[in-house]
Amino acid sequence: MDLSNLTNTPGARERRKRVGRGCGSGMGKTSCNGQKGQQSRKGHKMKLGFEGGQMPLVRRLPKRGFNNARFNAKALGINLETLEKFFEAGDEITVATLKAKGLSDNKRPKMKILADGELTKKFTVKVPCSAAAKAKIEAAGGTVA
Repeated sequence: MDLSNLTNTPGARERRKRVGRGCGSGMGKTSCNGQKGQQSRKGHKMKLGFEGGQMPLVRRLPKRGFNNARFNAKALGINLETLEKFFEAGDEITVATLKAKGLSDNKRPKMKILADGELTKKFTVKVPCSAAAKAKIEAAGGTVA
């Protein structure tokens, strides 16, 4: 490569069009804005996709594609006071036993034990627990696996 091979990139030396400079220029009178109406006026700005009040194409077409909200299942919270009410001392608490007692929700397959309420009985818990719930279960003499 040397100085004899250098050229401008296409469009680098083109001047911008100066509109509204007389009929002879071909861009006089309406200055390429058409005749009358909102789009010919000064200060005209319409948001992208605006179709003059008609229902925009984006809103006429159905939504498609992946949306993670469908699969982002929140855990069903089960409080300690509920365990105290439905289970006897020494019981083993699993997902199956919670379903058997009717404490599960078919819409939310995940479950988590939360620390709301007091606990006097001791249980063996084999369900995910919050840190505070785990502390209360172990303070009552139970275990968390």
